[in-house]
Amino acid sequence: MKQFNVGILGFGTVGTGVAKILLSQKELLRDRVGAELHLKRIADIDITTVRGIAVGEDVLTTDAASVIDDPDIDIIVEMIGGLTVAREFIIQAITNGKQVVTANKALLASHGNELLELAAAKGVDLAYEASVGGCMPIIKAIRESLVGNRIKAMTGILNGTCNYILSKISDDGSPFDATLAEAQARGYAEADPTLDVEGLDTAHKLAILTAIAYGMKINLNDIYTEGISKITPNDIEFASQFGYRIKLLAISKDLGDMVEARIHPTMIPFDNMLSNVNSTLNAIMVSADAVDQIMLYGHGAGMMPTASAVVGDLADIARNLMSGTTGRVPLLSYQTEKIRRIPILPIDEIHTHYYLRFSALDRPGVLSKISGVLGQHQISIKSAYQKGRKTNGTVPLVMLTHRAKEADVNKALQELDALDVVSGYPVKIRIEDERNQE
Repeated sequence: MKQFNVGILGFGTVGTGVAKILLSQKELLRDRVGAELHLKRIADIDITTVRGIAVGEDVLTTDAASVIDDPDIDIIVEMIGGLTVAREFIIQAITNGKQVVTANKALLASHGNELLELAAAKGVDLAYEASVGGCMPIIKAIRESLVGNRIKAMTGILNGTCNYILSKISDDGSPFDATLAEAQARGYAEADPTLDVEGLDTAHKLAILTAIAYGMKINLNDIYTEGISKITPNDIEFASQFGYRIKLLAISKDLGDMVEARIHPTMIPFDNMLSNVNSTLNAIMVSADAVDQIMLYGHGAGMMPTASAVVGDLADIARNLMSGTTGRVPLLSYQTEKIRRIPILPIDEIHTHYYLRFSALDRPGVLSKISGVLGQHQISIKSAYQKGRKTNGTVPLVMLTHRAKEADVNKALQELDALDVVSGYPVKIRIEDERNQE
């Protein structure tokens, strides 16, 4: 039986999970793939920490170059992370003619065009299913299962840390800082949670998805990104009263000559399936012309779910090698010569509904003054409510708008911020509700 040797770079959480599956499911993989995926070497700067997995001392090394340059290793699995050493190792592996598997979303979002072009030029596969959505096979779905569809839109919850925090605030009413501390204590959030809570991790994933969905270059820089750190229990409570939940959403839409790609806290109605995806789970809905709408749901991170996706890539590569082929599925879904630079619509140009909350003085004429400024900027109010108790002479005034242009809303809020009847900068949360198109 054919044997393919695997070298893992990085013996951290996910690297350990990959090794566990390769060793514990060796016979299952052999039966399904028709070849043996043999774990030959693991490189890490720390090879002494006990990881609960039995690998021989001859498998472990601190010399990554010896793994990359080993002529007997067919597939390199990069589990180091980051943008520097990992990039150098992947380039060297591809240059050496080795197949590569990675879960490094930040690297792909920042340098994916370079790496994927190099892989195509060298005739090797660079597989990255685990970079988006953990165990959810969203990349395989778009590249293979939906190959006959034009993708119209994608909307997803792609960060478990943010979803856990928003779910806990919704359930318990705890403030953001306390909920984040709990998430860190449970191991759901990093000591420095910036990548997660400010939406950057989600942006990396959306940059990859938009590229494979629409046949465009990976473009991280132009994706509007806004995190959840300013969301309050009050806003979550108000949203619930209006029939909405707040989620950090990755939103992408095909506009023909442009693409929408944005990440921000979003109100979605209770009957939207994504509104019921809670805790650390991820989900993504894809709208396409033939299938209408599908949704994938599962663990977006963690040792074994992510390792599962990595091993799935290993199996695909092994099958390709057995057939004497690489590049059977285009790395970015489209043939290389068909990939274009499609511009991303600036956030100021989007049109959507808005939730606006003001801390307004509790006296006659305030509502008409605020609504007058909004009207001057072509913003039509759908409903207005005075909610909550008076604090320091102000009360929460909440408005829901009809569809409006982002630039107009921002201009209006800047003007309202200067009024003496408004205390503090108004809160703005975008609403995605297919039921209301006006």
